[in-house]
Amino acid sequence: MKRKWTLVVLASTILAAGCSNTAEEPKAAPANTGELKGEIVLWHSFTQGARNDSIKQAADAFMKKNPGVTIKIETFAWSEFYTKWTTGLQAGQVPDVSTALPNHVVEMMDAQAIIPLDDVIDTIGRKRFYDAPLKEGSVNGKNYSIPLYSHAQVMWYRKDLLQKANVQVPKTWAELADAAKKVNNQPDLYGLSVPMGTGDMMATRFLNFYVRSAGETLITKDGSANLTSKAAIDGIKYWIDLYKAVSPKGSVNFKVLDQSTLFYQGKTAFDFNSGFHIGGVETNSPALLDQIEAAPIPKINANDPDQGIETSNIPLVVWKNSKHPEIAKAFVESLYEKESYIKFLHSVPAGMLPAMKDIAEDPAFLDNPTIKKFSNAVKVVSQAVDKGTAIGMEYKPTLQSGIITSQSVIEKMFQNIVLKDEPVEEAAKKAEKELNTLFKAAK
Repeated sequence: MKRKWTLVVLASTILAAGCSNTAEEPKAAPANTGELKGEIVLWHSFTQGARNDSIKQAADAFMKKNPGVTIKIETFAWSEFYTKWTTGLQAGQVPDVSTALPNHVVEMMDAQAIIPLDDVIDTIGRKRFYDAPLKEGSVNGKNYSIPLYSHAQVMWYRKDLLQKANVQVPKTWAELADAAKKVNNQPDLYGLSVPMGTGDMMATRFLNFYVRSAGETLITKDGSANLTSKAAIDGIKYWIDLYKAVSPKGSVNFKVLDQSTLFYQGKTAFDFNSGFHIGGVETNSPALLDQIEAAPIPKINANDPDQGIETSNIPLVVWKNSKHPEIAKAFVESLYEKESYIKFLHSVPAGMLPAMKDIAEDPAFLDNPTIKKFSNAVKVVSQAVDKGTAIGMEYKPTLQSGIITSQSVIEKMFQNIVLKDEPVEEAAKKAEKELNTLFKAAK
């Protein structure tokens, strides 16, 4: 049976050489050379709110500065985008420029569907960017994506609930389990929700937290799945135990929105997410805004070395089929102009952190009420951003990283353990074998 990722393999002549990218790249004009004329299409997944407005304003400003240019904007939810670009690639209907997820970029590079952006990066200033986000979109020494913003997974908690239960902020997984159990004694309040819903990657994410904290990875250096090492088995058992002890039973089917909503509504004491949690609480339960705080992901032992856990670097790409790559590149470059870039980041303050080191320290970026109020949380997330990678990309960009987060193999494993009483070791071995079969088919 063909899997989702094989859609790009079926796309016409541009799908020739896989990750080798040995075909000659089009010699597109660099950004900002001469008068720009033509129409480009922008796809992005900022479907609503202030950041959607910010992108529209940036496009309007670019068109005003370049009256010969028209930018047509189409928006798609992240859940729709994968299908949109893979089917569009087969039909030759892709945009000129788009947002993407790191896993998408790996497949786009594999399909030779996008062009290098080294000239844009160098014009903006390569040394201004953090290294890890650039590496996630690179192959054979060329950068095929440019990071727009970053965020990272950290532990969020309710200060008032911890104080009431007389527990300290957990630094280890054992301390988290103990704290979650102590606050799990009130009606309609859970110490922690453990999500396992298929069609999402939340159980994979939670297991990755534990495995990464042990210094291991879910995808090994040789590209194999790791679900049966001691750290992985311990992690599976840890989350199963917490699910039984403190989680709503319905979380066996929770996806990301179900999970987040519980914390937004004040129904969980602990959760894991990025700085986007601030806006969620502000919208749903503004009275709780003074009671939330962030801390690093727990460790197995408090004195264990810090490990990079999970960072999401959201990039932009320019498509090879573009008739006007010079306009697409010039528009991308314009998004990083200081005033416009900071305005975009402030559309989700503390949620979207700069992909550039100098902007992260710029007084104009830091001078925002939410960023000031949550300065400690922003610091915690920023430190996590600098260390982590996308799940499965700890060693290099791989197709396996997209498979492990999109095929719900780990989520089904957890459900089989919880709902069918399947032994942990047996379920883990079976899931590991299934992932390795999928990995092999994708090569």
